[in-house]
Amino acid sequence: METVKFDELQLDDRILRAVTDMGFEAASPIQAQAIPVQMEGRDVVGQAQTGTGKTAAFGIPLLQKIDPRSKKLQAIALCPTRELAIQVADEIRKLAKYMHGIKVLPIYGGQDIVRQIRGLKEGTQIVIGTPGRVMDHMRRKTIRCEHIHTVIMDEADEMLNMGFLEDMETILSQLPEERQTVMFSATMPMEIQNIARRFQKEPVTVKVVKKELTVPKVTQYYYEVKPKTKVEVMCRLLDMYAPRLSIAFCNTKRQVDELVQELQGRGYFAEGLHGDLKQMQRDRVMNSFRNGTTEILVATDVAARGIDVDNVEAVFNYDIPQDDEYYVHRIGRTGRAGKDGIAFSFVVGKEVYKLRDIQRYCKTKIIPQAIPSLDDITTIKAEKIMEQVMELIRETDLTKMVNLIERTVLTEEECTSLDVAAALLKLSMGEENEDIIDSGRPARSLDDLDRYGRDGGGRGRRDGRSSRDGRGSRYGRDSRYDREDRDDMARLFVNIGKSQNIRPGDVLGAVAGETGISGKLVGSIDMYDNYTFVEVPREYADAVLRAMKDVKIKGKNVHVEKANTRGR
Repeated sequence: METVKFDELQLDDRILRAVTDMGFEAASPIQAQAIPVQMEGRDVVGQAQTGTGKTAAFGIPLLQKIDPRSKKLQAIALCPTRELAIQVADEIRKLAKYMHGIKVLPIYGGQDIVRQIRGLKEGTQIVIGTPGRVMDHMRRKTIRCEHIHTVIMDEADEMLNMGFLEDMETILSQLPEERQTVMFSATMPMEIQNIARRFQKEPVTVKVVKKELTVPKVTQYYYEVKPKTKVEVMCRLLDMYAPRLSIAFCNTKRQVDELVQELQGRGYFAEGLHGDLKQMQRDRVMNSFRNGTTEILVATDVAARGIDVDNVEAVFNYDIPQDDEYYVHRIGRTGRAGKDGIAFSFVVGKEVYKLRDIQRYCKTKIIPQAIPSLDDITTIKAEKIMEQVMELIRETDLTKMVNLIERTVLTEEECTSLDVAAALLKLSMGEENEDIIDSGRPARSLDDLDRYGRDGGGRGRRDGRSSRDGRGSRYGRDSRYDREDRDDMARLFVNIGKSQNIRPGDVLGAVAGETGISGKLVGSIDMYDNYTFVEVPREYADAVLRAMKDVKIKGKNVHVEKANTRGR
């Protein structure tokens, strides 16, 4: 299909200016097909997946029709999740940046309905909402349908999967008959086809062919593993590639919870996202992931719908997806905004045949890889540190540092410059990695793990040593004075740390074991040489203090108290 530029689509100059600000010049295939048809006023069935630009495909023609002089509700877009509703509302606002007087309001469950009612009464032309909350407002008469001329169903198949079929039918049946109905869906099951037949008038079908759904910026690997070794392989890959943000996909909510608990127990900053979480928990998890406090988001496919974070560097298919299209959705979470991304898939037994089906569907190559040994990881860590060193030498004036070393180390201590470099490398890598180097016996299989300890050098995420850069504590020694307060969490001080050979897992085990609360409820554990900070839910803080009063960790008496967070 030939490239279509936005300035060829006869758009309002204000929309065209906003599109230019957003950095887009050429329309995506679904936009090039859907925008002209929708601008003609025709009903549309668009078959397109996440990441194809479908929000702009229906958002641009919608804005062309909105009358900013009227404060009446003129359009409704239905979305399966609150995350997607928020994302769609944000993008339409960006497109309407220069169209003064247009108000877009997302409405969804879990948010104060009084605030939503106030927003509707103040005059909103476009509502982006989840079906349940839209129906609630329709019953309350806070959403009035008389002036609605456009309704959009985004990801209709997902609304079907989440049990919203009757809600969708109820909403559509109560809207004015003279309207434009636009539906986007990745798949077209029979129920969705029935909705199109019942509620649309001679719709035009536009679709993106499958070959346009691949993600060329994403390098894709797979590893043949056993179920019990998945966690260990994932930890090794995290340590080897050190992604700043990553998403791990599981097929079930139970697996999400189990993987999060395993990762947290090994010292990684991981949180889970699935349908059983309350809205407040979902908000906390997503905010934590967006600001980088949580480095690994573990999610189910449905829960991850609508997540739009540009800086995701890696995706883990912890479970192979049941649907080929889900694979495309998953790996599309990385390699965004022109950046490179990487995807890892874990294959158990006959799942390798399923992966071949996925490769044929995506018309892509998923490269088989050997499981990295601990020796491989250690070597790569050393190489990365040396790369950083050489870059520093090339780009930075190190004269002051050279003089300092010559004056205080080489002269007074009679050391060579090679001794100093070796010592600094050891400090950066940690003693556990040096043991592997010195042994001369690389851990070539998972059976070798006990020789070096289960952590394999991957403990850095909670113990104050970043596997990425070795700079010490994740937040810095005075982090308790520069982090934002979290109303739902209390920060506790524990009077032991790394110098006493204590690890984050020891602290986590003591808190969970003595109090009976789930380890996944424990927040960040910031470990320093002689003390540790640990976050627990505020409602359990006093119980934790009581339970930890006479506890020993690795035979050492500990004192626990609430951390002083005042006087910032």
